[in-house]
Amino acid sequence: MNHSHAHEQPSHAEHAHHPHEHTGHDHHNHAAHASHRRLAWALAITVSAMIVGVGGGIISGSLALIADAGHMLADAGSLALSLLAARQALRPADAGHSFGHERMPVLAAFVNGTLLLLASGWITFEAVQRFITPAPVHAQTMLIVAGIGLIANIASFALLHGGDAEDLNRRGAAAHVLSDLLGSVAAIIAAFIILKTGWLPADPLLSLVAAGLVLRMGIKIVRESAHILLEGTPRGLDLLRIAAELPQQVQGISGVHHLHAWSLSQTRKLMTLHVTPDGSVAVPELIAAVRMALARYGITHVTVQVEQLVADECPDAGCCEASPDSH
Repeated sequence: MNHSHAHEQPSHAEHAHHPHEHTGHDHHNHAAHASHRRLAWALAITVSAMIVGVGGGIISGSLALIADAGHMLADAGSLALSLLAARQALRPADAGHSFGHERMPVLAAFVNGTLLLLASGWITFEAVQRFITPAPVHAQTMLIVAGIGLIANIASFALLHGGDAEDLNRRGAAAHVLSDLLGSVAAIIAAFIILKTGWLPADPLLSLVAAGLVLRMGIKIVRESAHILLEGTPRGLDLLRIAAELPQQVQGISGVHHLHAWSLSQTRKLMTLHVTPDGSVAVPELIAAVRMALARYGITHVTVQVEQLVADECPDAGCCEASPDSH
């Protein structure tokens, strides 16, 4: 039996895009530039507050302030990284990056999450040292400087929190600023306690509380960004359910298999799949229908491989089976 016909027939594959893709792209660029401005302002505020915090921490001898200032230094670096990554994401696709640079912000978020984990570890280590060897603290200076840091962190967090809720890169930067905000609150509470009671362990104790909150945020950011970088199935997508429902939603399909889904970013979902036709619908219409059905799941880029019917090898149309174009 000659199987050459299956190889001679052209394969049917199409990268499906939505008609409103250009409009959505323009809206995305506008939102991205607004996000860049927010990141730039937050970076300027954080650097200014860091300078004040370093001076205040040295003068007052407060671990909470020194830890907060050191954390602000890490935050300044993370904000700069986030800003650079956000700008890189707008670069068009090229021969070396056929999908563009949209994953750069996800990589920046992963780095920022890792820095949060390191910051939490460093603050915890320093706090333990202060418990072992208490150091004098000038509570009034600590209170004033912590208050300035709190105002700066609130301003930065408001800038970043007002951006796109699905922007993992911005969320990573906002988590850094929020952890600073918590550090400032901890320093203020510790300063009040020391002023009223003279109990010096309040300084490292409140630092440990802030470190725990920073650790929790860092773990969440690292897990989400790592899932995207490792090309995990986008959250909320059930591939088994899609494979079962697609033949019911699209006329002309007898089977669906080889589904692969991943994300370029927090919002852009991609999929490749093979479909087996029953011969009742022309291939172009079949692909268009599959594209429309998958759009309901928020999948914006689809590659459909339509397997060929080897009609020459069948005595009648009813016995035809699907033969894949490629393996």
